Amino acid sequence: MKKVGVLFGGRSVEHEVSVITAMQIIENMDKTKYDPIPVYVDKDGRWLTGRSLLSFKSFKENNLKDTKRIMLSGIHGDGNLYLHPEEAGIFGKKVFDKVDIFFPAFHGTNGEDGSVQGLLELLNLPYAGAGVLASAVGMDKIVMKDVYKANDLPVVEFLWFYRSQWISGKSQVIEEIEKKLGYPVFVKPANLGSSIGISKAKNREMLEFAFQIAASYDRKLIIEKAVENPREINCAVLGYDDQVEASLCEEPIGWTDLLSFDDKYIRGDKSEKGEDSKRAIPANIPDDMRKQIENLAKHAFMAIDGRGNARIDFLLAENGSVYVNEINTLPGSLAFYLWEGKGYDFKTLIDKMIEIALITHKEKEKNMYTFDSNLFARTQFGSKTGKM
Repeated sequence: MKKVGVLFGGRSVEHEVSVITAMQIIENMDKTKYDPIPVYVDKDGRWLTGRSLLSFKSFKENNLKDTKRIMLSGIHGDGNLYLHPEEAGIFGKKVFDKVDIFFPAFHGTNGEDGSVQGLLELLNLPYAGAGVLASAVGMDKIVMKDVYKANDLPVVEFLWFYRSQWISGKSQVIEEIEKKLGYPVFVKPANLGSSIGISKAKNREMLEFAFQIAASYDRKLIIEKAVENPREINCAVLGYDDQVEASLCEEPIGWTDLLSFDDKYIRGDKSEKGEDSKRAIPANIPDDMRKQIENLAKHAFMAIDGRGNARIDFLLAENGSVYVNEINTLPGSLAFYLWEGKGYDFKTLIDKMIEIALITHKEKEKNMYTFDSNLFARTQFGSKTGKM
């Protein structure tokens, strides 16, 4: 049985969303194959583990009293969880538990953005989900859209600015937006998810207010030309390299200008009849459009070197144009509901993500990381004349 370290929480405004996703992963993990080890990163950045972290009830009641502070060793290939020196003392037990594979369940900054993935790469530890590059590109909406434009994927017109540019040259920024995009526009923090910090601006006054909100979350801001009266269609992709498959398409329903945080996570999922009132699965779109979106989703996944399971969100304009809105390299709830119609229940989806993680980790081991040369012999210490 493999021990799976589920990493969640983190220093992110999406902290609570991550806790929910992690609880779903732990609850649905096949316990005949895997032993889930919760690794919770609190809002102060401390890494904790303990049995209480396996239950959502503990979080709801803020009862995390049995948790222990832990850390990784920083030693290549060492997946052990060590008690933090503050916990272990001089003669205490050092190794608290062993992890065979990690399963990041972070949302947002400091977890979904490639930072944790980079730590695990340095330690050569296998982990589920997207790698460093895909995570970082998928998180930064500006870089993501530039990559998609370069790969001939359709995206809406956009501009972007640093927060410092807005502070020092507000008039010039507004003038450029009005000249190149006009109104309405969406103003977004470049590195954030769950619709936090996003506003729609229909005039200059609203634009200034939208900038104030977005700039409180990020130093990079993206301004997108709004697609009027769009439909949102989402499609997930599972796999690695070119071995990918698309899920069913869904259409979130019951929203107007923006699918807000409340629309996504707080408002009820079920109608009085017990039907899903938030989304239509499969989406009610023609077959040719479904095929187009599935192909675009796979293209968007591979363009950033995606791995694991990601959800790609599209905007469908009234004239039939389709735009890639964004990719979520670790979608909330793993977007499990998009895979059920494909024959993958939540347990199977987790199984496949772990399987992909192990395959790609093994594939990485084929790379050579040393190169024999006599470079040192040919270079004089302290010499300023030799060429490298």
